[in-house]
Amino acid sequence: MKLWRIALLLVAMNASAAEKIRYVALGDSYTIGEGASPNESWPALLTRHLKAEGVDVDLAANPSVTGWTTQQLIDNELPIFRKEKPNFATLLIGVNDWVQGVDAEKFRKNFNHIVEEMLAILPNKSRLLVVTIPDFGVTPTGVKYARGRNISEGIASFNKIITDESQKRGLRIVDLFPLSKKMGEDRSLVAADGLHPSAKAYAEWERLIFPAAHDLLGR
Repeated sequence: MKLWRIALLLVAMNASAAEKIRYVALGDSYTIGEGASPNESWPALLTRHLKAEGVDVDLAANPSVTGWTTQQLIDNELPIFRKEKPNFATLLIGVNDWVQGVDAEKFRKNFNHIVEEMLAILPNKSRLLVVTIPDFGVTPTGVKYARGRNISEGIASFNKIITDESQKRGLRIVDLFPLSKKMGEDRSLVAADGLHPSAKAYAEWERLIFPAAHDLLGR
């Protein structure tokens, strides 16, 4: 093959390698950025950070809603996910299931359904990044939602389900639980409502999530 043809082939290969990333973030208050502005949510920060590192990515949708459970995500967010047809996604869900008393097996069933539905859409099955539930029990008003239960233990039990089911599928997990405990020591990490993270906290979360996302998108 002539050299100019080889050069053209290499240019074409490089062009195809510059993949456009369509990112969809599914979740609840922690993903939509309750307590801060949407522009300060960690998915928005992650998108900008990835772009700054040369990844051609757009946040195609973030249909997360404060207070939503896994069932509400199934009913309302998965249809948007299917419509958007992303090739990268994050999932952070479950806190409201625990708050509302959804039992562990129902949560496991719903979580598995969500993951399977997302994987059915994603062209590259490794590009689903799962994030564990933060520990809201350390926040000033978190105890109001305990109803006599141990919040940290309850969230940890749901996070074990998330971790176990994600590991079965070989998915990358980012564990926010330990980092979120800083909200109990530093009030600047808590929003004015005394419950949700502040913009500063979301920025810290994004710094933990970014390396895993960047690695997945390099595959």
